[in-house]
Amino acid sequence: MVDAFLTAARGGDFDALLAVLDPDVGLRADGGALTGGLRTIRGAAAVAGQLDTFQRMATAATTCPALVNGFAGLVNTLDGQPLSVMSFTVTGGRIAAMDILSDPARLARLDLASAEG
Repeated sequence: MVDAFLTAARGGDFDALLAVLDPDVGLRADGGALTGGLRTIRGAAAVAGQLDTFQRMATAATTCPALVNGFAGLVNTLDGQPLSVMSFTVTGGRIAAMDILSDPARLARLDLASAEG
């Protein structure tokens, strides 16, 4: 499912993105001071509505698969610097929850060396 999400994001394919999301998917994004803290978005259409952001990240950053707190995830870097860490909860063959950490202060405290590709 994470690969399908990434393919849809890279291609800017709204319908393909919508197809991998559970209708009640929840997205929690913590950008820290950059975005005013934690934002929560619920529902497949609303989360898929973030496609432009997902596409920018998926095409501009180097994306490496990772295990994030026991869940399938992605680490996104640009020029070796972490941009975000994403984790996905998959239930019933669809993405039921996504967590994105893009707060630079919190990212700086993580050991992401093993995720560098």
